[in-house]
Amino acid sequence: MLNQRAAGVASVDGSLDRLIDDMIETMHAAPGVGLAAPQVGVSKRLFVYDIGDGPVAIINPEIVESSGVFRYEEGCLSVPGYYWEIERPDRVLLRGVSRAGEELEIEGSELLGRVFQHELDHLDGVLLIERLDPDERKAARKRLRERLID
Repeated sequence: MLNQRAAGVASVDGSLDRLIDDMIETMHAAPGVGLAAPQVGVSKRLFVYDIGDGPVAIINPEIVESSGVFRYEEGCLSVPGYYWEIERPDRVLLRGVSRAGEELEIEGSELLGRVFQHELDHLDGVLLIERLDPDERKAARKRLRERLID
């Protein structure tokens, strides 16, 4: 499921509340700053995040603008314990829907912008290691295979 594009959420209603609450609990327990529905086995375009201001859920998110460049060491709850320097746009404008069904537009830069892009990658079926150059990706896959064998 992590390599497949997640399906859009057709309607925002109370049935998502339990999933959102469970995802927030899982994200905090990990601990992490973001978690996408496919990471918990649900193919829906939904993610949660919390960079210190309290948890937020975004449904059917899309990035509508981006600018700048920001290189940062990035990790992922799907490959715990590994971090790679990843280059992404510094600033993004995200549109989506809140858990209350309200349209949202949030500008994020640095960490928040990175969280938006990282979680959207999960919704599009792109894992963090796919963002590495071919040699780094090969080395990362080898380390992950070795870790599974140990």
